Amino acid sequence: MPEQRPDPDALLARVQADEAKARRGSLKIFFGMCPGVGKTYTMLQAGQARRAEGVDLVIGIVETHKRSETAALTEGLEQLHRRSERYRGHTLYEFDLDAALARRPALILVDELAHTNLSSCRHAKRWQDVEELLAAGIDVYTTVNVQHLESVNDQVGRITGVRVQETFPDRVFEAADEVELVDLPPDELLQRLAEGKVYLAEQAERAGQHFFRKGNLIALRELALRRVAERVDAQMRDYRERHGIAEVWALSDQLLVALGPTPDAENLVRAGKRLASALNATWTVAYVETPKLQAAPREQRESLLKALALAESLGAETVTLAGPLVSAEILGYAQARNIGKLLLGKPSTQGWRRWLSGSAVDAIVRQARNIDVYVVGSEAQGEGAPRASRRFLARSETWASVAGIEEKQRRLRLRVAKGAALVGLASAVAWPLHERLDNAVLIMIYLMSVVLAAVRYGRAPAVMASILAVAAFDFFFVPPYLTFAVADGQYLITFAIMLVVALVISRLASGLRLQAQVAGFRERRMGELYGMSRELAALRHTDAICTGAMRHVNVVFNALSLVLLPGEDKRIRYPQHLEGPKLHVPQADLAVAQWVYDHGQAAGHGTDTLPATEALFLPLIGTAGTLGVLGIRPQDWERLRNPEQRRQLETFAGQIALALERVQLASRAEAARLAGESERLRNSLLAGISHDLRTPLATVLGAATTLAQDAELPAETRRELGRHIAEEAARMNELIAKVLDMARLETGDMAVTPEWLSLEEVVGVVLQSLGPRLAQHALRLLLPEDLGLIQADPVLLERVLSNLLENAGKYTPAGSQISLAARRRPEDVLITVSDNGPGLPAGTEQQVFQKFYRIHPESPSPGVGLGLTICRAVVEAHGGSIWAEANPGAGVSFHFTLPQTGRAPAPLPENGWEPRPASTGDRNEHE
Repeated sequence: MPEQRPDPDALLARVQADEAKARRGSLKIFFGMCPGVGKTYTMLQAGQARRAEGVDLVIGIVETHKRSETAALTEGLEQLHRRSERYRGHTLYEFDLDAALARRPALILVDELAHTNLSSCRHAKRWQDVEELLAAGIDVYTTVNVQHLESVNDQVGRITGVRVQETFPDRVFEAADEVELVDLPPDELLQRLAEGKVYLAEQAERAGQHFFRKGNLIALRELALRRVAERVDAQMRDYRERHGIAEVWALSDQLLVALGPTPDAENLVRAGKRLASALNATWTVAYVETPKLQAAPREQRESLLKALALAESLGAETVTLAGPLVSAEILGYAQARNIGKLLLGKPSTQGWRRWLSGSAVDAIVRQARNIDVYVVGSEAQGEGAPRASRRFLARSETWASVAGIEEKQRRLRLRVAKGAALVGLASAVAWPLHERLDNAVLIMIYLMSVVLAAVRYGRAPAVMASILAVAAFDFFFVPPYLTFAVADGQYLITFAIMLVVALVISRLASGLRLQAQVAGFRERRMGELYGMSRELAALRHTDAICTGAMRHVNVVFNALSLVLLPGEDKRIRYPQHLEGPKLHVPQADLAVAQWVYDHGQAAGHGTDTLPATEALFLPLIGTAGTLGVLGIRPQDWERLRNPEQRRQLETFAGQIALALERVQLASRAEAARLAGESERLRNSLLAGISHDLRTPLATVLGAATTLAQDAELPAETRRELGRHIAEEAARMNELIAKVLDMARLETGDMAVTPEWLSLEEVVGVVLQSLGPRLAQHALRLLLPEDLGLIQADPVLLERVLSNLLENAGKYTPAGSQISLAARRRPEDVLITVSDNGPGLPAGTEQQVFQKFYRIHPESPSPGVGLGLTICRAVVEAHGGSIWAEANPGAGVSFHFTLPQTGRAPAPLPENGWEPRPASTGDRNEHE
């Protein structure tokens, strides 16, 4: 088949997968059908070959089982020291994971992948140790037999009669980079067993009579060959995808496994895994919460939860549906998800019970359209005991194990009594009306009591109410009255129909009641998740997010929780400062939380990693990595065994991680913005200062050089040069003063000291200092005589007026008019500086007060853009406000207010001061 161009999306996904894979070590599994085929021997041979190639290789742990030829292959290979531990009077040796991580070889040999570690080890299983080695970038060679695969555990048990306890998830096998089948014909293996090359003589004899029977070996060999063949098929599909070859399967198959509260639910899950692997199908495991299931004994529900947990460990997606009919919910879900294959267990009811009550399996097979339905048989549940006896024993064990059964029985009797009371109430209502109403109406009254009993008290009280309703109707309203005798035989049909209708109504009503309760429970869960998400979205600080998240988790899961965050050194810290009820985490458990943070995996109670821990720790994973750890210890651990509850907790953890990441990103963005703003301001300041300092410095330097080099200069010229030096030095001093003023205002070092002063005197001082700069402009003062004294800091007010008047003179052409006016108002004094120049561009009225902002940066006029910023800071420090607005004709006006508190003192005696005329003569006007 000709190769085609790869799909871009598929190619991108492949590149991303390859990048992720490149960061991990590679895993090679030496796979066999059973012990004795030579897996360890072959692994050591491969290790010797890699060592000869110069690869840094060590033996982590290898079990030679005292086989001399196997032990000989370990010579020359570095071996890590094993951990030792005393256990029941014996010294046991385990693989030292920490030593392997510290040694960090390129390749490590780890025998017996499915081995169960001692309780003191970090992980419960050796395959978890291997996962950590791979995550650290270390290549691993390991060995395992087919009977240790979780998905075939039940098959191997049926074939050999031995249920293997040490298993590992199929996903580890499927994720291996290479699987090498170590195969040996059964006859040769039996010969090796007889020669003592597998077990010692006594052990070999027992093994040959049980596990190592030829038929068992043939079956195990077929299982191993099939699993390897499935990998070859997967490699072919991978090759097609990598090279863009037309796909053989247009869409991947989907498989739905429907579970019920039956003893063989776990076997059905394993069968689903095998079928999904054979079909290369994604698979989902679902169960339906029906009224019957809600009322099932605790043991049945726990069996179902175990099956769901097993399904998740095997890589399935688990879902919980709710509805009165299993068949309708399963088929509806399959149709909504476009699932083409269903796997069901064999019906548990047979005979007349199956014919009378029906079977969900039969209904699904009958109603399925364009869906392949697979039905698998169940194991016999014991030998020799009759079905009824087994059922009686099972129910006896269940009843004996349920805590508080007497309390449940008391509550049931109370609800039944209330249901009977409703029938009595219906009789009391119907009795005075029976002579005027037809019997059909009376029957409706009784059916209403049955409905009320079903809705309020459940199914059992409703059934009892149905029976009592028929009996009460017969007793009170069917002749002869007040007896159960029936004069007319037609009433027997009425009683039968009435009873059937009452029972049907009671069942439907009680089912609706239960479904309403389940729907209400789910609605509360969604509401709780929404409430937490909404609250966290409104918070802007990390501590507030942690406190809010803990409060919601504590309430929803009836638990104590704690959000643990790392410090600058990436070490998890216990947050002593967080308020509210929180989980206490001892120092030992902090190490568990640190492991969760480092590896991004859950650990603690209920997991395979450090399960002896009293709390469960979940990683808070964001888009850029792990942000922290959520620790939780519920009052009832059984709640978290429910997959839906566990998924809800993981959803809570995801929402917390998103909120923390949002705050972190916001902080980084704000820091980046401030850094950019600071850089911009720094550049503006340097550019402005360098421009404004260069001109006066050049003048000073030129004048000083002339004075120094030419001693014969006339006195008038020397005085003129000295004047230029003084003016330019004053200009530089003014520029530096502005920068220093701005710095002091921003840091709060410039104190405002208001006092009562005469605005005329302040204006006079300012005009005197700005005289030469305003010489080409007409100045108009509008200061009313009754203005009186005003309250302000005289020095700072001079700065404000000086900057405003200087700007007006700097940015308006010669001959323009500049006005300064003041007006007293009830609460403040309004001062305005205006001109009739070109004005401000539209939309810049607020920008002109920003630091270093200049409307025309290329303008030759000196300045760094700090004058108006200083004015705003000074006015606001006084408690006033400043703004700019365009004049109706031309120009711009700057207004600012100075709040006035208290009564102004009497003005000082007239000191005779008059504003001096400007040098422009008739063009200056004073009013």
